[in-house]
Amino acid sequence: MAYATAAQLAAWMGQAAPADADRLLTRASEDIDDALLTALYRVDDEGKPTDPDIVEALADATCAQVEYQQASGDDGTGAAGRWDSVSIGPVSMSGRSDTAHGPAGLDLAPRALRRLHRAGLLPGVIW
Repeated sequence: MAYATAAQLAAWMGQAAPADADRLLTRASEDIDDALLTALYRVDDEGKPTDPDIVEALADATCAQVEYQQASGDDGTGAAGRWDSVSIGPVSMSGRSDTAHGPAGLDLAPRALRRLHRAGLLPGVIW
């Protein structure tokens, strides 16, 4: 279940949503869900939040996550930005880069983290 629609993503980004927006939004929503494992908020029988402020915060955070992934070259799989490769002349180095920004080491967009924190969904987050 995605927390935002392609139309919301387009409005957030100020341009047309990517062709695979639904897939990107679903993956970004999964990232947001992972960050909210200990968050408490009311949901309906389908597990969807009922508070309009929470609904808006989750949509905003999801759009921010997609925007962040697009800017970093990630296709929603989480693979981009996780590995680093550097070559300088005859020297070549590669290894895992440290890009995690969120709870439990998730690579969340800083704007998504701030939005979730302002909504009271991540009260203990320290940047």
